[in-house]
Amino acid sequence: MRRLLALALLLAAACGSSRVSLTGEVLYGKTAEEDYAAGQAEMKDHNWLEAVKFFEHARTKYPFSKYAALSELAVADVKFEQDAFAEAADAYDAFVKLHPTHEKADYAAFRAAEALYRDAPSGFILFPPTYEKDQAQLQKARQRFQEFLKAWPGSKHRAEAEKLAGDAQNRLAEHEWYVAQFYAKREKWAGAAGRLEGLVRDFPGSGHEVDAYLQLADLYAVRLDDRFRARQALQQLITRHPDAARAAGAEKRLEALR
Repeated sequence: MRRLLALALLLAAACGSSRVSLTGEVLYGKTAEEDYAAGQAEMKDHNWLEAVKFFEHARTKYPFSKYAALSELAVADVKFEQDAFAEAADAYDAFVKLHPTHEKADYAAFRAAEALYRDAPSGFILFPPTYEKDQAQLQKARQRFQEFLKAWPGSKHRAEAEKLAGDAQNRLAEHEWYVAQFYAKREKWAGAAGRLEGLVRDFPGSGHEVDAYLQLADLYAVRLDDRFRARQALQQLITRHPDAARAAGAEKRLEALR
């Protein structure tokens, strides 16, 4: 008997987990807590399918246990760790909707936004630069970060959310600048102006803001015959960036337009 037990443990260890029988059957615990702990252990070993089995068992067999909700959240974490970010975001959102007052609701809301952020286009040497790609997903992630920061101002995840939201904003501003230059090179002056207006309106403080105001002034004064809007662009530049190196030149140009 002892030999059989030793052999079973040896074979289970060879399979990568002592929580799976020789026939591949999952050996569930006797309580929700045991199932949840087993799922966490499987996650640590990157045994994603086994982890989900334990979490789902805890959730369905012990629906009124605190580990049922924690298991729901853990399943979302598994999807996130597998880079299934769209599915993870949906799972995190479902958790917040079902458990809005849960102690980890802020974590789920933050991770939902982060999942959208991770799912957005990223740079890779064999593909076009990030700023050339569609930014709808990144825009959605930025909005979700803003909603998170407003809803949970005291969350311990606030600093990371602010950091990722700032990166998302910079990338979106870079995209707007790229599209504006794309239009300008093709002499699509109205299109270029529209993108620049969106850049200074939606992404204040970006690295392109000063250049955007100056280019707007040129576009309106020279290409679009709109001296009023040209003056507005220069006035906004002087107001928002009075210490900018080119602010003095902007004041002279503003006087000339008057």
